[in-house]
Order: sequence, then structure tokens, then C-alpha cells
Amino acid sequence: MSPPDRPPVGDRPVYSISAVAKMVDVPVATLRTWEDRYAQVVPTRNPGGRRLYSRRQVEQLQFVRARMKEGVSAADAHRLLGERTEAFPPAEAAEQPTPRALIQLAESDACSAELEEYFLAAEGFQVEVTLTEASARAAFDASRPAAVIVEVLVSGGAGLELCRYFRERDGVAIVVVSALEAAGAAIDAGADAFLRKPLDPRQLVSTVRDLLGSSALLAQ
Repeated sequence: MSPPDRPPVGDRPVYSISAVAKMVDVPVATLRTWEDRYAQVVPTRNPGGRRLYSRRQVEQLQFVRARMKEGVSAADAHRLLGERTEAFPPAEAAEQPTPRALIQLAESDACSAELEEYFLAAEGFQVEVTLTEASARAAFDASRPAAVIVEVLVSGGAGLELCRYFRERDGVAIVVVSALEAAGAAIDAGADAFLRKPLDPRQLVSTVRDLLGSSALLAQ
């Protein structure tokens, strides 16, 4: 059960607008236009003004995109979204089997890394654990994982710099995690998503799945 002061997993702001644009396959500018014009999917703004979308909002945008592919206008697709939301309260999407993609952990704490590794491996991912900035860089260059999960405090606070290093390499999904409120700094450093600790195992797995395009909500 989620703590009383935290929203349900599907409603927590996680994804940057650039990551959502890739998942939904529309330009960033279009997402901004839809937000201003139709006000159906309005992301959370962090203190720095950066947009952060929830998993539920990604699913809503996926619905709009699917209707537009069927020939419906953007305005009508958003109207249908509003009707759908009123008629059918959202439910958590069931997950699809995931290929054994390699996920690299760059953690500051061995116990946290062990838990994250357990939950990801239980879902079929391969996991490589690194506990310092230097070992994370070396492991990344050697194996080129599909996604990396970076703790802000790895090697005493080198996580954001490590995130920038990974972002310079194409084709990797980046999730930054921290007990600190660092969403804005993480997105600025190139992260696709930010998760606040303590981590919810289900949200950790679903976030990785979403960014790799293997969740049920992206298989529409």
C-alpha cells in the first residue's frame, strides 16, 4: 500500500517531456500545444518549472495518439479521452513479458542495490550492479546496457555528473533515483525519469518497462 502522503504509483510524476515524446511518438512541441489547448493531460511542474508526467498521463496520451492514427482530429481525440476518463476510471495496466534487457545499477548503497537487483531480475531483466562512479562508467562502456538507474549520491554525489556522461551516449534510458527531491536537477542532467526513494518495486519495474517500450500501455 502507498504511504498516505504519496499518490498511487500510476499518478506519481516521473517522466520528462522528452521521454514522453519518444514513448508516444509525437514532438515535444505538440505535447505542449495539446496541454495548452485542450487541458486534458496537464503534467506536474517541479519547482524549476520542468514538466513531469505520470504513467497514467502517458497512457492518456497514448490513447489520443491511437485515435489520431485512426483519422480522428486532435480536438476530437481529446474529447474522447475526457469521455473515456469519466466513464471508465483508470486501472493499472497489466505488464507484458519483457526480453532479458541489461539494466545497470549505479547505486551508493549495497543494500539498496541488492533490493533493486532482486526486483528487476525477478521480472526477467539482466542486472549489473556498480557501486562507484568509476566502476559505473567502466561497466557502461564495456556492456552498453539498455537502461541505467543512477543514485544521485553514488560516490558522494556524483550521480548527476554520471547521468550527463550516460546521456552523451545515444540509445540508453536513464532513471535517476534519490531520497532527496532532485527531479529538476535530474531532468536537467538528462534523465528520462526520476523516482523518489524509498522506491516502490512495482513503480521501479514499470518505469523501466515504459522507457524500454515493453509495457502493456505502450503496446497499443
